[in-house]
Amino acid sequence: MIKKKNMDIQTILIVILIGIAAGMLSGLVGVGGGLIIVPALVYFLGMSQHSAQGTSLGLILLPVGIFAVLNYYKQGHIDIKIVWLLAIGFVAGSFWGSRISLSLSQETVKKFFAILMILVAVKMLFFDKKKETSATARIGLQKNS
Repeated sequence: MIKKKNMDIQTILIVILIGIAAGMLSGLVGVGGGLIIVPALVYFLGMSQHSAQGTSLGLILLPVGIFAVLNYYKQGHIDIKIVWLLAIGFVAGSFWGSRISLSLSQETVKKFFAILMILVAVKMLFFDKKKETSATARIGLQKNS
């Protein structure tokens, strides 16, 4: 449980900087909450893993990424049908995931989180296949025509 206390100016600045870093990375590469906010709240503010995760989820409850979404939408990079299907899955998954997480110890959840980040990083660094972009594919098709 989070202890309610008055925040000093240093804590307020740290939280704002965490938000800026998460927002920048969210707009830049589509990540933020889980990869930036949760570890930062644990290590810089001393929150428990559960409290950090709950706080991060509280952030995504509100439309904080609306301007980034609008930029991507204007450029044609958002498939609304996929968004709605993901949202349906996310609602169900977040409900059950939070129930499971809260039934586990802080240390177990923290270790699971760390292992997940390592696995994603290793996959992205060493095992992602290069895909042709749609523009590159179109150019190739035009040359062959």
